[in-house]
Amino acid sequence: MDGGQPVPSLLVPLGNTSSDSSMSMEQKITFVFVILLFIFLGILIVRCFRILLDPYRSMPTSTWADGLEGLEKGQFDHALA
Repeated sequence: MDGGQPVPSLLVPLGNTSSDSSMSMEQKITFVFVILLFIFLGILIVRCFRILLDPYRSMPTSTWADGLEGLEKGQFDHALA
């Protein structure tokens, strides 16, 4: 049936592998950094979609001119001197 040829097992690792299959410290740090970048990217994507769906919710209700007392809006050039 098998013709006398050995069937390669899928459980045998291919290539040069050492008996220590754990990752090095540099690989672990890189892996954690990439995971943190993906989490940050996910947070930014969610935030952008929330702004796109409701853009006026994130805008403040007051303007910069509300804090001016005694001055008309737009007439602030003489107050700088």
